[in-house]
Amino acid sequence: MPIPTRRVIGVIVISQVPRTDGAQRDFVLRLFYFLKANMTLKTTPLNAAHRAMGAKMVDFGGWDMPVNYGSQIDEHHQVRNDAGMFDVCHMRVVDVKGANVRNFLCYLLANNANKITLPGKALYSAMLRPDGGVIDDLIIYFMTEDWFRIVVNAGTADKDIAWMKEQAAAHMPTLTITSRDDLAMVAVQGPNARAKVWQVLPQTQTATEGLQNFQAADCGEYFIARTGYTGEDGFEVMLPKEKVEAFWYDLNKAGVAPIGLGARDTLRLEAGMNLYGQDMDETVGPLESGLAWTVDLKSERDFIGKAALLANPPTQKLAGLLLLDRGVLRGHQKVHTPHGIGEITSGSFSPTLEKSIALARVPVDVAIGDTVQVAIRDKMLNAQVVKYPFARNGKSCL
Repeated sequence: MPIPTRRVIGVIVISQVPRTDGAQRDFVLRLFYFLKANMTLKTTPLNAAHRAMGAKMVDFGGWDMPVNYGSQIDEHHQVRNDAGMFDVCHMRVVDVKGANVRNFLCYLLANNANKITLPGKALYSAMLRPDGGVIDDLIIYFMTEDWFRIVVNAGTADKDIAWMKEQAAAHMPTLTITSRDDLAMVAVQGPNARAKVWQVLPQTQTATEGLQNFQAADCGEYFIARTGYTGEDGFEVMLPKEKVEAFWYDLNKAGVAPIGLGARDTLRLEAGMNLYGQDMDETVGPLESGLAWTVDLKSERDFIGKAALLANPPTQKLAGLLLLDRGVLRGHQKVHTPHGIGEITSGSFSPTLEKSIALARVPVDVAIGDTVQVAIRDKMLNAQVVKYPFARNGKSCL
């Protein structure tokens, strides 16, 4: 049920709160709101459950979503050390079916769908504009030669599906592209996540215990994938909307804590994973956004945006930053390097490293190990260029 509101979230940042007693500093989430009258938020099937669990709700791209249930730092460590669950029902599941669907996806996507031939195997890819800009980053699952499943981002879902249908109408009109609005999705992440899912859904264990990373299994009414967004192991469970609330509460009874958007953001940043709308969008290409590994330029296969990528070698790249001085790295702060000016795309305090980290788009000649300066208010603070991910599987990667 839509929820009327007058608040729209603008920025989520974690900032240091200095203490005068010499004790360790606390880190708090600061939410900046901008008034917007007569806004109606969309809700997921878990909205009532979030509120019953005491979640602090915010507007996230037009969705009424939980930012935390208490301590964001505790939620972050819960996922790194045990298991946490995320409401990702706002993301969209899309089924593409029909003869020659593989050939269509080979043309539609920058990564090569021919790489996935094992049923259930997943592939991460960008979907590009003809000029090379990123329409969205998404995951596709090969199920059969007549059926591929795609998961797209919430904020771009309608745009993505319209683009897919436009391209299909022009190149392969016999395909059917279906938005699976009947499905919900919960991500369960952490070293104990899979065991907790099997505790709740024992009937799926046989089909899923052999899944490798970036694989999925169709378990009837449950579609379970091992393709996380936190740098930890776990499952993404797609299931009928009418069953998701009971599944959520059953997971909680099994010891899986609910996790909000705040911790999800610090977890994915530590894991070096891009966020659409911050680290990439339609104005930049994948080669400038740390996604070169998802772009297949070696095969003879043509795809939308390929000609533009070949004609315009990148002048910038995405790099990791570790702040050496005291402060907090945030999006849009300028990065001064010997090779020119860059900009932070995502920045935050890392609970695992207990330091401030960031992804930044910088000139291509900037190298790992370089010291750069970040403009924070009226100061120039030193940061080291590092190879990301920053942390995964509960440990630092630096």
